[in-house]
Amino acid sequence: MSKDVRAPIAYVKNEGRRPYYYANAHEKDYVPLAPVEMDIVDVRGRATSLDEEGFLLVEHASAIADWTDREDVSARHPAEIVELMKRHTGADEVVVTGGGILRYSERSGKTGSTDNSHPARFAHVDMSREAAEAARAQAAPEGRTPMRSAQYNVWRAVSGPPQDVPLALCDWRSIKGPELIEAEAIFDPPGGAPEWRFASYVVAHDPVHRWCYFPDMRPDEAIIFKSSESDPARAQLMPHVAFDNPIAGEDAPPRVSIEMRCTAYWYG
Repeated sequence: MSKDVRAPIAYVKNEGRRPYYYANAHEKDYVPLAPVEMDIVDVRGRATSLDEEGFLLVEHASAIADWTDREDVSARHPAEIVELMKRHTGADEVVVTGGGILRYSERSGKTGSTDNSHPARFAHVDMSREAAEAARAQAAPEGRTPMRSAQYNVWRAVSGPPQDVPLALCDWRSIKGPELIEAEAIFDPPGGAPEWRFASYVVAHDPVHRWCYFPDMRPDEAIIFKSSESDPARAQLMPHVAFDNPIAGEDAPPRVSIEMRCTAYWYG
């Protein structure tokens, strides 16, 4: 039975001023929200691809038992991601960037308890085209020049179904380009470490956008979605956003998710 829903997507209004947002101190953000109620299509069981729509649901059991154990996640999970991504992309090399981002829905009471742990509450793309190109070049293994490179996110709900705050993804084929507004992502680590920043995109409304989601995600499966790509003919710059699930029910467990990011390279 389909679980298509209709819910507000937190679009951003273009006021002619560059938006900016923080990983933690969201009270400092300048992101003028302009929510629009949109159809969000249940695509569980439907064929999607990383190079057409830009996202894919995969089965992927992990050996990690406690996702809050940062040392265990950092020590063992990157190798699982490398194997998963080589299998689903055919890439020659996969480089995991970062140790994973654990996020909590607001009902958990843990939102903001760790670095960058808020759900993504406005439609965005992680990096601008130019920033992503530079990041792919920086992460590339030395000694070989890739013919192609791409960045991916691997998103897993570790709290079990149903999700009170699922992840919505916008089918790349419905993106025109002008609705991507360049913004600045600012990372403000706790403990007084220096801030760092890079260009990203927030997303303005377009009625042709096709929003999709995978309901009732289990911990033994994950969404892979494309965030940048060197081949302009393939899906890239994938808009995504957290949204309140209108059919989850008040007894739904608060969402806990982990996001791993990686860059893939092809040499021939």
